[in-house]
Amino acid sequence: MLRSYHRRVRIVLASRSPRRSTLLRDAGYDIEVSPADIDEHQFRNESPRTYVSRLAADKATTVAQRYPEQIVIGADTVVVLNDVVFGKPIDRNEAVGMLAKLSGTTHTVLTGIVVMRASTVFSGIESTKVTFVELTSDRIDWYVSMGESDDKAGAYAAQGVGARLIERIDGSYTNVVGLPMALVDRFVGKLDKTI
Repeated sequence: MLRSYHRRVRIVLASRSPRRSTLLRDAGYDIEVSPADIDEHQFRNESPRTYVSRLAADKATTVAQRYPEQIVIGADTVVVLNDVVFGKPIDRNEAVGMLAKLSGTTHTVLTGIVVMRASTVFSGIESTKVTFVELTSDRIDWYVSMGESDDKAGAYAAQGVGARLIERIDGSYTNVVGLPMALVDRFVGKLDKTI
């Protein structure tokens, strides 16, 4: 029985995120990256939870059509403050604006996740509270100038220099990085009984 925990499970990741790939590989999964090309805009009046759930499902189902016998993971992560979604900044000015709004606040990192194989689907949402220190405009400019804000929900990376912006994390750290690994492992375990 113990030996089965060491078997590498094959996963298809429906994401370009290098952070998600790293988390899965570090956890011992054998992964193939196959990004889904979907429309990621948020619908008018769509709640943050519904939004991340929809995108995760769209990513997983799109890629699962190409890999019908494989375990496919779709995920989407956003930062939420006062019901406003902070996705990936489109430019430096948007990154600066996001970080200024997050300064000194407690915000939520939401990840919608879908793990599926064929017609068997498990889905969920992980929610983590993150509290930022007070950030001066100079500190925000310094951080954004490093380039770490690019392609990150909320314009920061908890696993990098952005850790210096964080006072406290309540909940899953890996969720803040981009993939709640305990939830992933639970869903994959249900699909692959040998884990």
